[in-house]
Amino acid sequence: MGFEEEGSIEKPSQKSASTAVSMTLAKAIELGEYNPEFLATFAEWNGLSRHIQFQYVRQALDNRHSHLITQWAEVNNMLDFSKKPHLTEALENIMTQIKKLEKDRERLYLEYSK
Repeated sequence: MGFEEEGSIEKPSQKSASTAVSMTLAKAIELGEYNPEFLATFAEWNGLSRHIQFQYVRQALDNRHSHLITQWAEVNNMLDFSKKPHLTEALENIMTQIKKLEKDRERLYLEYSK
């Protein structure tokens, strides 16, 4: 009834790694991937009209923003936040990502408005 030796956590087998779900365009959008160059790696992306591509990019930007806001809230609401100064750095990093996202949003809106 003792504890297992430290570091004896089971590692995933090679078999489970090979059965990983492949990424789809819809899943990438859902997870907040908005870079058109990455999205172009999916075969169906190239068959879409520019308008539909832009709608997917907009949706991905919104998803990414929601993910970052949620991540910020989770870090900000951790217990004993004042005793964990490294969390302040994490919040600053998340805010940096949000600012980059907003710059990317402006750039992509300009790019797709041509």
